[in-house]
Amino acid sequence: MSENGSSASWRERLASPLPWHLAGFVVLLIIAIGLAVRLGMDWAAMNRDSGDVLAGKQVQLKAMELETVPLRGIDKRVDQTRGEMLEFYKKRVPADYSSISSTIGDLAVASGVRLARLQYSPGAAGEGLTEISMDAGISGEYPAIMRFINNVERNKIFFIIRTMSLTSQQGGLVNLRLRVSTWLRPEDVPAAAPATPGAGQNPSGAASETSAAEKEGE
Repeated sequence: MSENGSSASWRERLASPLPWHLAGFVVLLIIAIGLAVRLGMDWAAMNRDSGDVLAGKQVQLKAMELETVPLRGIDKRVDQTRGEMLEFYKKRVPADYSSISSTIGDLAVASGVRLARLQYSPGAAGEGLTEISMDAGISGEYPAIMRFINNVERNKIFFIIRTMSLTSQQGGLVNLRLRVSTWLRPEDVPAAAPATPGAGQNPSGAASETSAAEKEGE
């Protein structure tokens, strides 16, 4: 009797919707907990990846900033450089052949040397400046020649001594050949180089001190 009652009681419970609802709720709860855990893991992974991506972007941005540092203020530096070039042209680049020859002649007289010749050889015309090579022969005592060389190198006109060669020496008199370069603006270079001064003349056309003394002796 009791066994039959128990069986009937279990059948009644199984037939009731409440146990099934409870079972369904438990299953849904387990699924929800699993989904929440999965979502939390995915969220953590996404945050970690986002942090890595953000750090990488920050590194790239810093690298770009460092690369652009030399370009900052480049317009001001260009204007400054252009101004310095114009100032250099104004102060140290001769205006024409006459400026070159008169300067060399004055330096020769001031140094006490005799300038035998001064031949010009213009280089190829460039966009900025054209090199002017000069082949000069000078003679005088050794101290005077050294004064002339120092005066040429220190002159406000930009001269560069390319080569020096001793041609002869007799007693205290030394004959030296110099190759000197300076520069002119392309528009200041004439089609033909000026005539070469003869021996005993300064490039400016004036007689040297030696020539003048010879004429007085005559």
